[in-house]
Amino acid sequence: MELRKLVRGQVEWPRLESIVRELAQRYGCEEVHVRFLEADNWLSTPMVLDDKYFVKVVTEQNSFVHALFTTTRNLGAFSSGTEGFFGHFGDPYEMAQHELEATNRLREIGLNAPEPVEALEIDGLGVLVMEFIPEFVTLDQMSEADERERAPDMFEALHAMHDNGLAHGDLRAENVLVVDGEIYFIDATSIRADENSPDASMASAQSYDLACALAALEPLIGAREAVGAAASAYTTDELLAAREFLDFVSIRPDHTFEAAELKGELEKRAEQAERDDG
Repeated sequence: MELRKLVRGQVEWPRLESIVRELAQRYGCEEVHVRFLEADNWLSTPMVLDDKYFVKVVTEQNSFVHALFTTTRNLGAFSSGTEGFFGHFGDPYEMAQHELEATNRLREIGLNAPEPVEALEIDGLGVLVMEFIPEFVTLDQMSEADERERAPDMFEALHAMHDNGLAHGDLRAENVLVVDGEIYFIDATSIRADENSPDASMASAQSYDLACALAALEPLIGAREAVGAAASAYTTDELLAAREFLDFVSIRPDHTFEAAELKGELEKRAEQAERDDG
């Protein structure tokens, strides 16, 4: 059995059937069509109901794996010289409820995200129901020319998120959708503000977001273009703060990029800004 299937685990068919039956009853579906998705998602089983609802089923094992990921990421944050800012939830329903709330917050500040429907607990499983968006491409599925064109839009949207005191926490190219030419964010994760210094921990989480965004774009459009796009929305000081998290991001298995090249471009940008100010 491949590692991803082992880690994700499998939901027994009778439990999936009970979820589909309950959702069909709740939403008045007479003949239910279910399509399972082969998404790169270790923390749920995704499926589409009647081409209208996107459903994530979160198991006890998914919750356990999320706890392991959270611990590992917080250790990485410590290695970058900051307190850990990733949070974990105690059970599958809490995980589903958090993503529902996080997505609502993104929409409340005017960012694009799928419309949340509800979060439920069914047979001990967390069930998140959201709008299904049928026509989209992820950022890494576009042509290089389109990726270059959309990169500033992504950083502008990310900056709007940060400017409103939020952070994504799991920004990857797969979590940035382009729908009718507009940027959509999905799969926002849990950020835990330090009670003793909430502003500092949120600032670190936002710097980590920016580092992840740069890491996602570097393989697609190159370090210079990625930094240039980021500089259209972020200050030099903000870019340098993100630089401190690049080594942390580089140890994640879902980010493959040239950290040294990004650091070099960020340093050039800082040197140029210093000359301009002088």
